[in-house]
Amino acid sequence: MDVNTDLPREGPTDGAGVSGVAAPLTIWRPLRQTAPMVIASPHSGCAYPAGFLAESRLDARALRKSEDSFVDELCGCAPDLGVPLIAARFPRAYCDVNREAWELDPAMFEDTLPDHVNTTSPRVAAGLGTIARVVASGEAIYRHKLRFAEAQARIAACWQPYHAALTGLMSETRQCFGACLLLDVHSMPTPFGHAAGAHGPDIVLGDAHGSACGRAIVTLIEQSFRGEGLVVRRNDPYAGGYVTRNYGRPRERLHVVQIEIAKPLYMDERTITRAEGFGALQDRLCRAFGLIAQGVPTLL
Repeated sequence: MDVNTDLPREGPTDGAGVSGVAAPLTIWRPLRQTAPMVIASPHSGCAYPAGFLAESRLDARALRKSEDSFVDELCGCAPDLGVPLIAARFPRAYCDVNREAWELDPAMFEDTLPDHVNTTSPRVAAGLGTIARVVASGEAIYRHKLRFAEAQARIAACWQPYHAALTGLMSETRQCFGACLLLDVHSMPTPFGHAAGAHGPDIVLGDAHGSACGRAIVTLIEQSFRGEGLVVRRNDPYAGGYVTRNYGRPRERLHVVQIEIAKPLYMDERTITRAEGFGALQDRLCRAFGLIAQGVPTLL
């Protein structure tokens, strides 16, 4: 399809500056939203606060292993399709918005955590709570234990503004169109993509095993990516995280699909740089997003 570029995009809107993180999020809006869809990139942020780097026992490159690097750029055509794009600017290793607000590992903190904190989730056990204990490769992040006040500050500075903005975009979209589809876009490392020379999935779609999005919509998304020659799998190994499960309420006409893109398609995971095929994948994703934006209004 020909991508509609007749919709001029507004300049990006940055969230208010907060302690340790200037502008925790950016929203790119079309001049006029023409599709009942929002695209989000919650894990592509790479603005590392100096205090966080000083607390870490890892260097910046090791910390960046947890990023979904460049995913916001891969989705950058969204406003040209009449769709808003929201991206976190802070890194996932600093605060993970694809978790509950208070999924914390008590072993990470000097003081006792309050009763409202979820200390027993599988994500916490893996060291990947709202404030992560380890990076994606399993290496411990911190030199010493944190105070609970540090977690409170990060959640207030990052988690809450991001979810307030995402909730606002979805509410605006449903108010305008009667429904909303959120595409929550991530990337997956080599072991789940193209390991050991074997061609694994290029794309994994997570709809919480059918509970977060209507079946016909997921089929449209799958067919749109397959039409670009991409190998697509559903819910294996990623069925969707907090955003998918919390915001996906099809009975209320709120649909969410988590999209995982294989990193080897577009980047060098060792150097964290864009690969030669970056631009080509951008184009393929843009065409797929365009087909989804065109087709989804009749399915919501």
